[in-house]
Formats: sequence, structure tokens, C-alpha cells
Amino acid sequence: MSDNNFTRRSVMQTGVVAGAGLTMPTILSAGSHDGFANAPTGSSVTLGFNVPQSGYYADEGADELRAYKLAVEHLNGEGDGGMLQTFSSKALDGTGILGKKVEYVTGDTQSKPDAARASARSMIEKDGAIMITGGSSSGVAISVQALCQEVGIIFMASLTHSNDITGKDKKANGFRHFFNSYMIGAALAPVLADRYGSDRKAYHLTADYDWDYTTEEAVRNSTEALGWETVAAVKTPLSQTDFSSYVAPVLNSGADVLVLNQYGDNMVRSLTSAVEFGLRTAQANGKDFEIVVPLFSRLMAKVAGKKINGIFGATGWHWSLENMAGSLYAGTNAFVKSFGEKYGFPPSQAAHTCYCQTLLYADAVQRGGSFNPCSVVEALEGFQFDGMGSGPTLYRAEDHQCIKDVLVVRGKENPQNDFDLLELVDIMPAEAVTFDPAIFGGELGSCNPGA
Repeated sequence: MSDNNFTRRSVMQTGVVAGAGLTMPTILSAGSHDGFANAPTGSSVTLGFNVPQSGYYADEGADELRAYKLAVEHLNGEGDGGMLQTFSSKALDGTGILGKKVEYVTGDTQSKPDAARASARSMIEKDGAIMITGGSSSGVAISVQALCQEVGIIFMASLTHSNDITGKDKKANGFRHFFNSYMIGAALAPVLADRYGSDRKAYHLTADYDWDYTTEEAVRNSTEALGWETVAAVKTPLSQTDFSSYVAPVLNSGADVLVLNQYGDNMVRSLTSAVEFGLRTAQANGKDFEIVVPLFSRLMAKVAGKKINGIFGATGWHWSLENMAGSLYAGTNAFVKSFGEKYGFPPSQAAHTCYCQTLLYADAVQRGGSFNPCSVVEALEGFQFDGMGSGPTLYRAEDHQCIKDVLVVRGKENPQNDFDLLELVDIMPAEAVTFDPAIFGGELGSCNPGA
């Protein structure tokens, strides 16, 4: 693989399905969608933004709220319109949703499923929220998605990665824009094999948590299929703060790669321990020892600092796609400009997926002509779109999972500032990471309108 970026995307330009074009916006009949939970009766409609404002992922939660507020401004015709200008569907026109002004309420998930479910229920029952979106935790997403299915509210998952959200725990009322663990493994493994060789021995440190389990499985399966061997896979408590006892055995294990299936503070702390134990400069099996972080975020990289330099991982979106003028990633320029002018710095991948989910929900309501969840489900299932910063994208009907490109990145050796921390190495097109939804089980069930 060449360091001339985007090799795979330049070879396979079709994105969602080879040879397929984007579907035209569907105009659905609202006549059969009468009677549903929290039907708005006045001149406004309320959305519920349920994010981690405290706990492990509070930094991501802060950026999510910034993006949600920006999306509301654009839906109401304020600001420069952002990605409303580039979105392939032209149903939204800056006059709210179906002519109703968009308002919002917020909740704190605390990155805890019970707290997240309680805050979502409060927004639904007390504030009349017609849609719930947010989260930076798979456990939170599973819990809130189940609640929304029970009470008849649409859930638009944000930063959540476990296969289970659109797998064994999928629900008809739930939709996910972000890529899952399987797609991380499928995108990352070919790059790792190209750069580090196919005869590697991996040691996995995995947080004792749903997303981390499925990510370990995905990376193991994908790398083993290309010749890697898994030497050990060790679980670490989610509440762990000192990883020295977990990192100490790695160099004597026979491994020459450490895979950190960790996120947020856990990733930073485990990586710090690995650096302190000399793994970044060590050799094993006659090779330079390597460290891999399957899921990166710019917010994590900022905290990790120079320790992240040269380390490979995957990400769902990155603001530097704005440099790809005239590319398949139209929309990134508009979003980065809007977000940057409002907040003074570029958005994170967490912000991007939250902004997109808000617009995608509003667009589905607008195209369907109804806030009824069943109309929204009809409008989103099988919907193909572009212009939202991730290339051609499909909201797959079978599991409500977005199928789109995945970016492979690495920590930048000489960053220019605190936001220039990751560099794009490759773009794995959607068809290279697509999977059969049946492999993860679960039953989607039927839409619940809640009335």
C-alpha cells in the first residue's frame, strides 16, 4: 500500500453498492399514520438530546451537544445552513420540520444505561420529545433504544459501535449512522497486514464491556484471516485506572503487537502504561513492537498527545476530509465551516454523527409528511443519500445500520496544533466493509407508534 492516501477509494468509487445510484427522496403518504406518541400539536416540535455530560465520555458528550444545537439552528433557518446545502435530499428548507420550529431538551446519560434510560424517559414523558438521540456508549444505546421501542419513539443512535445495536438488540424504532465493530475490523486488518506483515502475533487488552468485546472479536477474526495469530486476550475492568499490571506481561508473552480495545480515558491510560513499559521502542520476534488502537477519535488523540504518534486505528469521519475538494465527501467543507465559525475549532467524529442523525430524522419526517414513527421508519429504510461528509451512504432496511466508507488513520508524527492530530492513511469503501446482517442475529420487529 502506498502512502499516497485513499488508494482503495480511488480504485472503488461506487461507495454503497457497485454500480448503484442514489435513490430519489421518497414521498410517502401520511394518511395511514394517524395516532402516535407525543404527536406535536402546536407550532413547535421537541427533540431529546441524551448525551454524557458527566462520566467517562463527557468530552464527547460536550461536542455532541454542540453539534445538536448547530443542527437545530440550521433546521430553523438560522446560520449558514451547513449540510442542508449539500445533502442529496432537498426536502429540508430551513423552515423547521413540517413547518414547526424545532426545540430541544437535554439529558445526562452519565455513560450509565440506567441513568440514560431514566433521562430519556423523562424527556419523553415530561417534555414531549418526539425523538431521542445521543450516547457515547453501547450499553447506553441498547438500553435507550429498547425504551424507545417500548414507548413508540424513534431513537437515532449517535456514537455507539457494538455489533449488537443493529445486531441481536436491533429494534424497528432504532437507527444507527455510525459504523459497527465488524466494519472496524474489516477496514483495519488489510492496512495492518500491508504495513506490519501477515506473520504477526497479537495480544489484546479489552475493556470488560459490550463494544470492546465485539471489537476484539472483529479485529481478531479479520487479522487472523490474513495470517495473524492471537497470543492472548485479556479483559480489563471498565473502571480500571492503572493498567500497569495488565501491560507488564505483554513483552514476555511472545506477542509483537498490542491491540488496545479500549476507548476514551481507558485507551489513554492503557496506552500510557504501554509507553511507560517501553513497548513503543521494543522489539519482539525480530520485529519492531507495534501498538494498535482500533477506534480512534480526535478527542482521545488530544489527551494522549505524542504517545499516539504513528499508531494505526479507524474512525468514522475526520474534519480533514475538507481538504479533498471535489471528492465524494461533499458536505464536510460545509459542516467544518459552520461548526468552526460557531465554536472556534473543528468538529469531532462524535459531533459529525450527531449532526447527521438530526438532519436524517428531520428529512425522513419531511419526506414522509408525518412525525409518526412508522412513517419515519418507512422513509429511512433503504434510503440512499450523499452530501453528508461520508460519501454515498445506505440506511439498510434489514438492520437499520448505515453502510458507508470507513477511514483508516494514524497518529500524526508532527501535528501543527491540537486539532491536527490524525492523518488519513486509507479510505475503505462501503462495499469492502459490508456484511450479511444475519450473522449478528436479532429480530428487527415492527415499528411501534406508541398509540
